[in-house]
Amino acid sequence: MNDREQAAEEFRRQGFRIARVAAEHKELYSVLLDGAVVPAEVTGRLMYSAEHRRDFPAVGDWVAVQHFEGSSAIIHHILPRRTVISRKTSGKEFDEQLIAANVDLVFIVQSLDNSYNLRRLERFLVVATESGARPVVLLSKADLIGADELAVRIAEVTAVSPGVHIIAYSAKTLDHVGEIRTLIDAETTVCFVGSSGVGKSTLINRLIGADVLETFEVREEDSKGRHTTTRRQLLPLEGGGFVIDTPGMRELGLWSVSGSLEEVFPEIAERSSSCRFTDCTHTHEPGCAVRAGVESGDVAPERYDSYLKLKKEAEYVAARSDIRKQQERKAKEKQLGRAIKQVFKSRKKQ
Repeated sequence: MNDREQAAEEFRRQGFRIARVAAEHKELYSVLLDGAVVPAEVTGRLMYSAEHRRDFPAVGDWVAVQHFEGSSAIIHHILPRRTVISRKTSGKEFDEQLIAANVDLVFIVQSLDNSYNLRRLERFLVVATESGARPVVLLSKADLIGADELAVRIAEVTAVSPGVHIIAYSAKTLDHVGEIRTLIDAETTVCFVGSSGVGKSTLINRLIGADVLETFEVREEDSKGRHTTTRRQLLPLEGGGFVIDTPGMRELGLWSVSGSLEEVFPEIAERSSSCRFTDCTHTHEPGCAVRAGVESGDVAPERYDSYLKLKKEAEYVAARSDIRKQQERKAKEKQLGRAIKQVFKSRKKQ
């Protein structure tokens, strides 16, 4: 029995019911409870004790709720999460945005039209790997290119996605859509991520077998699509399993990066162990095995540049997070200090 199952049993003994978050609506939610979609809201206690966005429910979360017939469910507790897909909030705001929780597979959809971009794919792979879920690369719109060009694209994607399952498919002709469906069993939750117009919603409709999600055609001149999905939502599949659709992402800022860079860039990680200095930045130090690999042609220059860019971004986010944690700790210490002074003042008056 894992942590979530143990927590669920304990909450059931306390009289709660276990539901799963299906959608977010600002401060309101929809949850799946015994097969029905029920509106829900968090308790005031949960809301005011939350310090960060991570402390609020996310799509895919299992939650302990109270529910009375004909009323909204009240979310009291979030069960332990097994995996979390997150990114830095877009724009100037600095915080973590949870994309989905308790996901088994991350389907990274990359279209084979003009929006095809290997550097963007690497970024999605880092975020997916960091989540703890298993990434799968889906190359959509395979019907738009010939067999020879398709083979070249698959080889390119394979080179930047070491060890990752890759499927090229067409939602129009249904080629290999069945192969994608076989990856989702009754206990599997899949999250779709990708840019606007790559075909996430169209594929989900094919997997569900009905036009549940709205879709639009992309512009032919630049292959850019409209945001057909406006919010994250979890949808059950008739044959078992769940899919989570997400809005197209123009920005995918890294939030937490531990060992995922090394997994996505194994050729660089392998060579970095031979660098002269253990803290080598792989930019200017003498005896850098990574730069030697670039010069010899063993490491592709574009992969090297992409790695440095993502590494620099991850280090910046980590530094900002440390500063924020220090500020929050100081604020709590001040608050505690004021409370203690108030207690002493009250005792003196007595």
